Amino acid sequence: MNHTAVIGAGTMGVQIALLLALHEHDVTLIERDESTRRSALERADAGLARHASRGRISHDAAEAARARIEVHADLDAVAGAGLVIEAITEVRDLKRDLLAGLDRLLEPDALLASNSSSFVPSSLATGIVHKERFLNIHFFNPVLTMRAVEIIGGPDTAVAAVTRATALVESLGKVPVVLKKEIPGFIANRILNAVRDEALRLCEGGYAGIETIDQACRLALGYPMGPFELMDLTGIDIGYATKKARFAETGDPADAPSRTVTRLVQQGTLGRKTRRGFYHYDENLRRGEPAI
Repeated sequence: MNHTAVIGAGTMGVQIALLLALHEHDVTLIERDESTRRSALERADAGLARHASRGRISHDAAEAARARIEVHADLDAVAGAGLVIEAITEVRDLKRDLLAGLDRLLEPDALLASNSSSFVPSSLATGIVHKERFLNIHFFNPVLTMRAVEIIGGPDTAVAAVTRATALVESLGKVPVVLKKEIPGFIANRILNAVRDEALRLCEGGYAGIETIDQACRLALGYPMGPFELMDLTGIDIGYATKKARFAETGDPADAPSRTVTRLVQQGTLGRKTRRGFYHYDENLRRGEPAI
């Protein structure tokens, strides 16, 4: 699987490509949107430079990794890949259509994976013929520093596919977290969503401000950052899309996005990437005062 294709050059796709390239994979990064495609290599260069400046990798390793990444617009560029990871936006129908198309393009022994943070394999594999080779390999943001990677097989996933995915994750210096069976949201995000939901209820109920809630989580619970800081880091729109999809599936009002998150998404204030979310951020993305 040393030739890997990553579909989607957004935040997660570029980071996954970097991780693979740093571990000597030849990576084909595929993105149909021209502006995203143009900026992908700039973001890859910035990520590598940042890690090199912090001493996490050598400058030689950064240059070698960058040389292993090619960016393409056409899905046909997946030809010959032993592993393909889908990392497009968290919209189930888009993922289903893409994965079904990829399944037709790949060699029989290639592994096909989704980086979805919430959709289980069986809900994405409706158009896939070779379901035995499909599963979720869920990387966490930021990919280069987060140690855990969740691996989720569906009811039709072969044991051999899970074994291969587990070996891949270990070869990337990560710790595989393998689920026994699929469940929406998997492990980490189900627990994290419960924390986020309660933090939002406390804020919307007027019990405490976001800085106070974040502080309590950091100092009393030992979290590296509070739930509002984390939502700003990962993108408020990502959590919003996940909650909307969950609500559409269950119809349970408890699964719907909160009014605060909905308002922020409608305003286009999505966290660090827009320099405003729950907090303000300066041009260097340093956190400032609360924005709500």
